Amino acid sequence: MTYDFDRAVVRRGGDSLKWRRYGAALPLWVADMDFIAPEPVLAALHERVKHGIFGYGAPPDELTETICARLDHLYHWTVTPEQIIYLPGLVCGLNVVCRAVGEPGDAVLVQTPVYPPFLSAPLYQDRQLITAELTAESYDGRWRYTFDDAAFTAKISPTTRLFILCHPHNPVGRSFDQDELNRLAMVCEQRDLVICSDEIHCDLLLDGRRHTPLATLALEIAQRCITLMAPSKTFNIAGLGASFAIIQNPALRQRFKQAMRGIVPDVNLLALTAALAAYQHGDAWLQELLVYLAGNRDYLLDYVDRCLPGIRATAPEATYLAWLDCRNSGIAGNPHQFFLDHAEVALNDGATFGPGGEGFVRLNFGCPRMTLMAGLERMQQAFHQRDSIPCTIA
Repeated sequence: MTYDFDRAVVRRGGDSLKWRRYGAALPLWVADMDFIAPEPVLAALHERVKHGIFGYGAPPDELTETICARLDHLYHWTVTPEQIIYLPGLVCGLNVVCRAVGEPGDAVLVQTPVYPPFLSAPLYQDRQLITAELTAESYDGRWRYTFDDAAFTAKISPTTRLFILCHPHNPVGRSFDQDELNRLAMVCEQRDLVICSDEIHCDLLLDGRRHTPLATLALEIAQRCITLMAPSKTFNIAGLGASFAIIQNPALRQRFKQAMRGIVPDVNLLALTAALAAYQHGDAWLQELLVYLAGNRDYLLDYVDRCLPGIRATAPEATYLAWLDCRNSGIAGNPHQFFLDHAEVALNDGATFGPGGEGFVRLNFGCPRMTLMAGLERMQQAFHQRDSIPCTIA
């Protein structure tokens, strides 16, 4: 490999939320990776800092043109510059969408378990939250999540105006196939729902899978769709805050802009610099990253199968996040707290992901292999101390 993803960078003791929140525990929780960003991104940032003036920034035309060209190249999706609205973060975008669609008291539908801001954004904007649980099914010797058409449709109330989709899905790691997307889109069209499709992990599909933006299914779907994307998760620049919405319906786009006024700041100029460099020159780094992440995922799945009895893991098709079902592990109480207290490993508490998340934890494997191994060994030792269960390391 050209890039050394095995290199461990010291983040403890600095300004990293990931490494500070849980003290001495090994952090395998929040979704930022422990890898140095692509060299072209670092070089572009260094060059911009050397300029020495940091006034108010404006998205460069070159960035907008690069995004449009990238969408056309990857997805054969024709997006024009005026259809792109820049945002300082995806969570901000979720809240703007909830504010822009419908009226106070209207309902927003989300599928759980899901990234926690999906659950909070509707409530912050005086909307009702409606949840429809994803369905776990046996698939290719493991298990994965999909959705039940009838159960999903039954959750739509007369006041439901918006459906927020996580695609690829955090935390369950699904890259929904075209049949699943078409079924979801058909229901939303029949019930006249606006769709917000959070596609921030669209570049992080594993094993050669290809992402399908929801808005590319049909022109009719594009007209009711707000797509959220960003280079932040892909190129590990989340702390810089560069994101964007793609809205091809002019009326919907105007409502979104109106909802932003007075509350959404401009994107940081260093974030714009990093985004442009990442999209123009980061793909070689990304391709090597995807191979490394797939290797980490495979190591994780094998280790869980052999050494963490009673725990089962989804096989992520996308993202660097694993969803671990601990309900049959014999752990008394909350598994997040168990691993924090007894293994000194910080994971995300599945209960925070809404209905269907209780008894689960989310594990971030976007880290050097040795860090992942150390975390898993700590978890296994906590099991061993509890039950004297040995693990044979292959």
